[in-house]
Amino acid sequence: MSDAQLSHGDDVIAALLRKDDLFRQLVSQHHELDERIRELSTTLPLSSQQQFDESALKKKKLALKDRIAAFVQHHQADAATGRMH
Repeated sequence: MSDAQLSHGDDVIAALLRKDDLFRQLVSQHHELDERIRELSTTLPLSSQQQFDESALKKKKLALKDRIAAFVQHHQADAATGRMH
């Protein structure tokens, strides 16, 4: 990916964060999960339940990351074709 494409991607993300409630919610949830995972990682060694919880949180975080990436990609395509939401 070129620097121009990366910069455009950052522009799309910034615009989505300003204008789209659902996108902000997804990003917020992603950050919350990241924080919970970080908190768990400070508890060593993890119990079996904590390991299970950590794995479940990581899966949810990855799913959110995929949704966020799809959201950005969709809006980048719209911007490239001149369609805006």
